[in-house]
Amino acid sequence: MAALGAAALCPALPVPVPAQGRAAVALQAKADRILLRPGSPGPGGPGPDGPETPVWTLGSGDLRFKRGEVLDVTFGNELPVAAALDCRGLDGVAAAEPLASRAPLAAGAKDTFQLPLRHAGTFLCEPLFTDGGTTVPARPRPLIVTGTSPVAVDRDEVLLIEEWRLRADGTAIAPGSDPKDSTQIHTINGKTSYDVSAPANTRLRLRFINGSQRSVLAIKLENLDVRVMAIDGQPAEPFPARNGALVLAPGSRTDVFVDAAGPAGTSFPILLHDGKEARPVGKVIVSNEPPIRAAPFPPAPPLPGNDMPAQLDLRSAARFDLVLGTPTEWFRPADFKPSIAPAFQAKVGRPVVLALTNRGATASVFHLHGHHFRLLDRLDDGWKPFWLDTLAVEPGQTQRIAFLAEYPGRYLIEQVATDWAAPRLVRWYSVQ
Repeated sequence: MAALGAAALCPALPVPVPAQGRAAVALQAKADRILLRPGSPGPGGPGPDGPETPVWTLGSGDLRFKRGEVLDVTFGNELPVAAALDCRGLDGVAAAEPLASRAPLAAGAKDTFQLPLRHAGTFLCEPLFTDGGTTVPARPRPLIVTGTSPVAVDRDEVLLIEEWRLRADGTAIAPGSDPKDSTQIHTINGKTSYDVSAPANTRLRLRFINGSQRSVLAIKLENLDVRVMAIDGQPAEPFPARNGALVLAPGSRTDVFVDAAGPAGTSFPILLHDGKEARPVGKVIVSNEPPIRAAPFPPAPPLPGNDMPAQLDLRSAARFDLVLGTPTEWFRPADFKPSIAPAFQAKVGRPVVLALTNRGATASVFHLHGHHFRLLDRLDDGWKPFWLDTLAVEPGQTQRIAFLAEYPGRYLIEQVATDWAAPRLVRWYSVQ
């Protein structure tokens, strides 16, 4: 992440976005099935006969709304375990914060609350479980918030990458469990191979989401000019991805623009690297349809800004140290109680600097709820020119991040080791 050379869009002052309207959305945590191992055609026809894998979901398809809307959410739990709704990347929604503000729902229960959509971007909704021993993996669901200004693309497509550990009988092992005797499989949008086909000179906005619960993944689009436009839901000054590759921590999102350039039939492999090897997981294909325009678009201008803070006064920042990689002072969701003392407290309007030190044996992934942050330079004299809500910290390293405590309330912080069997651990912080 330190190699990214983007410059974030930062207006002079934060400007509140007036609500453009209200929208109702019902999300049900429920049981479902997905085909992860296609077999040979069965006797009843051309359909695959491989075993389907039981999963838990929030429904299918992308959720799409507009910036400034307020969502009236009805969340229902049809699962046999308690569950809460966790929406990654939505800043300043303290009233909907799982565990810290809203208790998990028992089986068969429903809850209603509001989600104001302050920022345009790519976000992610997933169920958060508090019961120990959950044995079924859960799928996240993308939440796309479009801006009020048009963006010059021909297609806008989500590519949700998920990691699975499958047993021989086709069932899957949930994260946090021992993956012994399982096979690792990755999918994009629920398919083991996913192709994007478009006429020549089509401009594509591809929203890559790492829906894996534990693994840092790299995606490479070979022989394409890949321009990064946004990271973790916040716009960036456009810059080329080095060698067409993107590195995504669990739960992180990167939006890119690519042009389907070349003669009809040209294909560009999509490769996924899981830290051990690279393998093809799909292609971008120039279709046989007539070109959409005579030549590709010129380089894209930056995406419209989200009114993020223009500056952070690090001299006046409140500073706190957090240790990652160990369970000390961190809690499994089942053990979390709002009465537990916060990890830190900050005053509204004050910058906060967190020193994240990983004392574990593997990389640890840190996720901040409620606010986006800057990754500080090593000498603490500036920051990388992009915003994040998720950061992987290598063993033995200390990374410093900074954010402006804009939104009062109670919010979670999370850490998880990049190990399939590692537990998800949480604490909370307050802004007053």
